[in-house]
Amino acid sequence: MNYKLFCDSTCDLTENIANELGIEIIPMQFSLDEQNYEHYLDARELSFADFYTALKKGAVAKTAQVQYTKFSVAFEPFLKEGKDIIYICFTSGMSGTYNTCNIAVDELKEKYPERKITVIDSLCASAGEGYLAYLAGKKMAEGAEYDELCKFIEDNKMKVIHWFVVDDLDQLKRGGRIGALSATFGKALQIKPLISVDNDGKLIAISKVRGAAKVYSTIVDRIKRDAENLSEQTVFVAHAECPEKAEKLKELLLPLVKEVITVEIGPIIGSHVGQGMCASVCLGKRNLT
Repeated sequence: MNYKLFCDSTCDLTENIANELGIEIIPMQFSLDEQNYEHYLDARELSFADFYTALKKGAVAKTAQVQYTKFSVAFEPFLKEGKDIIYICFTSGMSGTYNTCNIAVDELKEKYPERKITVIDSLCASAGEGYLAYLAGKKMAEGAEYDELCKFIEDNKMKVIHWFVVDDLDQLKRGGRIGALSATFGKALQIKPLISVDNDGKLIAISKVRGAAKVYSTIVDRIKRDAENLSEQTVFVAHAECPEKAEKLKELLLPLVKEVITVEIGPIIGSHVGQGMCASVCLGKRNLT
């Protein structure tokens, strides 16, 4: 293959999937009580369990976009080999990473004018971004040419459907996503926000789920409603340090789909949603109701 496919670690793919599909991963930065870490898919600097335990104890987590020099470090070795670059980037609706990357790319294009570098704003988050990268990796494995793969990604990014139910209202409150009063009443009444990603690539609260038991049926109902050719799809189930929830959701989805792949939500999105978030993503039509 005369090009390399990149994504960033916000994608929350497993390391095995990224390696098997030949997807290069750019680490993202986060801090926990002012201590800085880089998030790799193998969580080498801080385990998911330690991260979410710290959040539960009140640690303050913050995220940061990739410094533009890191894109040059990641891309340049392949450009020197004569390979072109495709980078599926974390949504511009939640991060400045896309714009920062383009600064680095402009400099690299001057240095390597014969090479192609395409940066695609995924308009997807977490497992949704990972799902788009997974589909692109599969297409690449089938032998897709550079321009063909770029078109495939652009054509499908707005078809990625995200449905999340968030458990940790305190973390949403800390991140400014909901008010303190809403968090208090939500916890008391066992109300959980149902969240999706809008057409600008931003997290958006769609409705409220009352009671833990309804979490699974709510997500499955939305997937059944919004997916296209669901029985032929591989879908993702994602969880933030709650594997039992992911397993329950997987059991409900398995009879409806071709395959279910389970992934873990890392600290980049985890900083905003906290432990206990459960999600599923597939291809279909975004219906934000």
